[in-house]
Amino acid sequence: MQPDYTLFGNTLRDYGLAALIFVGGFAVLFLVKKMLFNRLKAWARKTPGKLDDMAISVFERTLLPLCYLAAFFFAAHQLALAPVIEKLVRAFTVVVLTVQIARFLMAVSFYFTQEWLLREGKGVVVSKSIHTLFRIVIWSLAVVFALDNLGFDVNAVIAGLGIGGVAVALAAQTILGDLFNYFVIFFDKPFEEGDTITVGEISGTIEHIGIKTTKIASVSGEQIICANSFLTSSQIRNYKRMSRRRVVLKVGVTYETSAAGLKSAAGIIRRIVESAPGAVFDRAHLASFGDSGLVFEAVYFVTGSDYNKYMDVQQAVNFGILEAFGREGIEFAYPTQVVYHQAKAA
Repeated sequence: MQPDYTLFGNTLRDYGLAALIFVGGFAVLFLVKKMLFNRLKAWARKTPGKLDDMAISVFERTLLPLCYLAAFFFAAHQLALAPVIEKLVRAFTVVVLTVQIARFLMAVSFYFTQEWLLREGKGVVVSKSIHTLFRIVIWSLAVVFALDNLGFDVNAVIAGLGIGGVAVALAAQTILGDLFNYFVIFFDKPFEEGDTITVGEISGTIEHIGIKTTKIASVSGEQIICANSFLTSSQIRNYKRMSRRRVVLKVGVTYETSAAGLKSAAGIIRRIVESAPGAVFDRAHLASFGDSGLVFEAVYFVTGSDYNKYMDVQQAVNFGILEAFGREGIEFAYPTQVVYHQAKAA
């Protein structure tokens, strides 16, 4: 059979050249994969860090198939194909190219996101949520890119999706709001799991931060589930991030207390506070004249955010004042009334 013999619009020489490009390209890539990649993997295992392992893995799983696709495309390009076959080859090339680029972008974004999340100490739930968001964005762009290169009217498709998206967004406005606020909590970090917070009348410890809701173990024992939108729109007090707690102590003594006792009371309170472990004294003064006694006001700080430690220090200070005032003969004031009775003359 002559090399110039024509079959389906192509000579045997054309078929031979196409087969040579296709088979030769696949053979070269196969040898590269077997020889080069084995050495690269062995080298990567000896080096510290995971970046080189990730790069080799991504190239092998995503970029290497693109080289096979290029060999197929150039081989097919040597032939005069029927319009239908040419469209199928072009559509196949566009779809495979789009899928592999999307896989490449996902692999790279997943790696760097995972590394960042590990440094931040985030859990598996956060990782899955971020990766799901990346998948939605990357595959949405990939579909639009593929449709545009396949000859579809992308503007009409986007307009149709936009109308449907508006309807879905209106129907799922609350859910989408909670999802958005989940990422607000994730990036802004007003609180984290394990933090003790107060939001309005709710006080407790954060157990779990979910995509839609956050679970709080209340101080009274029950579990409270709050929408993320509620938390981000409310004023939050985060006690775990306190460096110290301020304590205002008011002590009332009777008006019958001697002047010497009154002058020594503030000093006694100061010595007791300074002797308490974890307490930092600020001030102590005779602050006011009360209805039932003279009021001393002292202010001190308890270092740290542990509530039990705060109560232990406060208890130690209170016991110390009780004992010291008892030794000095300083009596505590309590609500009393004095009734004067005047007898009428007969």
